[in-house]
Amino acid sequence: MGLAKRIIPCLDVREGCVVKGVRFRDLKNVGNPVDLALLYSDSGADELVFLDIAASSTRRKTMSEWVREVAEAVNIPFTVGGGIASERDVEVLLKCGADKVSVNSAAIGDPGLIRRLAANFGKQCIVVAIDASLKRGEWRVFSHGGIRETSFVLREWAQEAADLGAGELLFTSMDHDGTCRGFAYDTIAALANELTIPIIASGGAGKDEDFYDVFTRGEADAALAAGVFHDGRIKIPELKSYLVARGIEIR
Repeated sequence: MGLAKRIIPCLDVREGCVVKGVRFRDLKNVGNPVDLALLYSDSGADELVFLDIAASSTRRKTMSEWVREVAEAVNIPFTVGGGIASERDVEVLLKCGADKVSVNSAAIGDPGLIRRLAANFGKQCIVVAIDASLKRGEWRVFSHGGIRETSFVLREWAQEAADLGAGELLFTSMDHDGTCRGFAYDTIAALANELTIPIIASGGAGKDEDFYDVFTRGEADAALAAGVFHDGRIKIPELKSYLVARGIEIR
């Protein structure tokens, strides 16, 4: 879309700790969310995504206290998701300091939620997250933290979400998540070519070249990763230098 590309660390939070797994399973604690948020802000991350990954499956709401603490700690935009199911939920989170909200399971259950949120708060702060896995030859959408397979097909649901008013799409390939073997480039490119809203690619980052590939071959607007940043395998300043040297415009 001609815009500078963004590097976005993701902080998946469960019970107050940042966790990381492989293909949405075998979660391990990797640190404190506020400490990691501050570290990433200081190291040059363009944005953060902050997700309470248990909120939907356990019917809990994202804790507003975490959002306030993160907002006080960082000076870059951040998105909050997990259990957001109403206009009131969004109002609370934005007042606590979030710049954007991410909706996933609730939007699958009530697609009209996307239209209402966009109308009330503006498209620019509504991110629709889609978790999908290749099943029986097609990308099927999953809800509730990757636990429940739905009847939705990725590209159809992505287009509907965009039509309803999503400002951005966060696509996570569950098959690539945590594998460090590269993103789902062709699928990401297909989404980027079919939609007019920015695509945030997630799932599979393992080395600097994967980010270059997702911005070129995958045509993504932003790349999100967690584990490779959390354990220091990829450092954001060095990653950005690498991308700039290869002709990628970074925010």
